[in-house]
Amino acid sequence: MRNAPTILHLDMDAFYASVEQASKPSLRGKAVVVGGLGPRGVVATASYEARAFGVHSAMPMAQARRLAPNAAYLVPRFTVYREISEQVMALLRELSPLVEPLSLDEAFVDLEAGGTAWDEGSARLTGTRLRADIRAVTGLTGSVGLAASKMLAKIASEQAKPDGLVVIEPGTERALLEPMPVRTLPGVGPATGDHLRRAGIATVGELAEAGEDELVRLLGKAHGHALYAMALAHDERPVVAEREAKSVSVEDTYDVDIHDRLRIGMEVQRLADRCVGRLRGAGLSGRTIVLKVRRYDFSTLTRSETLRGPTDDPAVVREAAARLLDSVDTTGGVRLLGVGVSGLADYTQEDLFAQASPVPPAEEPERVEGEAVVALPEPVERRWRAGQDVRHAEYGHGWVQGSGLGRVTVRFETPQSPPGRVRTFFVDDPALESADPLPLVSEAEEFGAQASSDPASLPKSWSGTDGGAATSKP
Repeated sequence: MRNAPTILHLDMDAFYASVEQASKPSLRGKAVVVGGLGPRGVVATASYEARAFGVHSAMPMAQARRLAPNAAYLVPRFTVYREISEQVMALLRELSPLVEPLSLDEAFVDLEAGGTAWDEGSARLTGTRLRADIRAVTGLTGSVGLAASKMLAKIASEQAKPDGLVVIEPGTERALLEPMPVRTLPGVGPATGDHLRRAGIATVGELAEAGEDELVRLLGKAHGHALYAMALAHDERPVVAEREAKSVSVEDTYDVDIHDRLRIGMEVQRLADRCVGRLRGAGLSGRTIVLKVRRYDFSTLTRSETLRGPTDDPAVVREAAARLLDSVDTTGGVRLLGVGVSGLADYTQEDLFAQASPVPPAEEPERVEGEAVVALPEPVERRWRAGQDVRHAEYGHGWVQGSGLGRVTVRFETPQSPPGRVRTFFVDDPALESADPLPLVSEAEEFGAQASSDPASLPKSWSGTDGGAATSKP
C-alpha cells in the first residue's frame, strides 16, 4: 500500500435525483424519487430529502410511495445522466490517465500516475479543485475520498457525503476501521455479514482479532485471506483504466425455498428490472439474457437466449427471462434466482420490442374495384411520463408532472428560472410536444464559476494577474 493518500474515489451525491432537482427548480429541497413507476418498479435513486423518510435505492416503488407519499416520483432520463457523467469523467481524466469508472456516478482515480498529487497536501488540493470544477461544469455536487488504497478511498467518500472531502492519512487506517461494521469491507454482503455475526464477529476490529485461520475456516480460503488482509487495512488492488465488464447480473438467495410458481415468476421479473437498472447505470446494453435457477436440491440450471441486437429495455429483458423460466422445472422449490445480461455493448438496438412482442403483418385494406385505396396510419396515443421534458408553443419549456384521464399536467420552468407555473392540457394538444433537455449550467454561469474557483484559468487580460504561481511537484 502507498505511503500517501493519492487514490481518489468520487461519488456523485444522489446522482439521478440531484440531476432532476437541478433541472427542475420547483423540486429543489424537496423529496424526489427516480425509478420505475409501474407496479413492479424499483427505486433507482432517492434524494437526501426522500432518504429522511426511509426511501433508498433498490426498494420497491410501492413501498417508497407508502413511506413518502408526497415525494415527486419521476422516470429516469438516462440520456441526460450519461451526458453529465461524460462531463464528470472528462474532468477526472484531466487528472490522470488511470481512471476506473464503476458506474455513471462513481470512479477511482490514481492521482500519482497523473502527477497531480504526491502527498497529503497536493492530494487535498486536487480533491478540492475537482469538486469546484464539477460544480462549475454540471451544477452538481460530488463527495471525494482520498486514501492510500481503493478500499479506504471509498470508505472516505462515504464519510464525506454529502458534498464533502475526507482524507485518510497513512498510519491512521487501523484505528479508523476497527469500530466499523464488517459490511463496510468490499465483498461482505448480507449473507457473509450474517454468517460472521452468528460467529460473533460484528466489527472490522473483531474480524482482525479472529485471525486468518479462523476466517479461512468460516469463509473458505480465498474469501478468508482477502477479508483478513482488508481488516488489517491492506488493499493492493490497482486502479484499472477503462475496465471492461463482460456481463451484468443480479441474484437473490431465499431463506425459505419458493414453491409457488407465480411467486417465482414475479421474483424473476423483479430481478430483471434490477439487472436493467445496473446495465443502464453502467451506460451499457446487452444481447444475451441469462436465467440462473438453483433448486431445492442445490442443482443449478442456467438458460440463455440471444437477441438480434443489444438492448437495455426492461420489457425486453423481462419477457426473455419469463420465456427462459418456462423451460425450467421448479417442482420442489427454488432457493436462488438470478438474471443476467451478457454480450455487452455501449449502444442499444431501437427496435427490440419486435423481439419481445412480435407484431403480426398489417392486413391489406379491402379494395373496391376501380378505386384507389390509401391505407391511413392508425392514430398513436400520446404518452406523457412524469419528469419528461416538453415544450409548449405558447408557454415554452417545461416538464411533465403527471398524466391521466386524457389530460397531462406540466410545470413550465428551466434550470435557470425560478419555480414555474403549472398548467393542464389534453394529452393530444397539438401545441405540446416532447423536447430535448436543457443544460443544467449556462455557458455564462460555467465561465463565471470556473473563473471564481481558479482565476489562473482566465486569460491575463481577464484575470488582471500573471496567472498566479502554479503548484508543482518538487
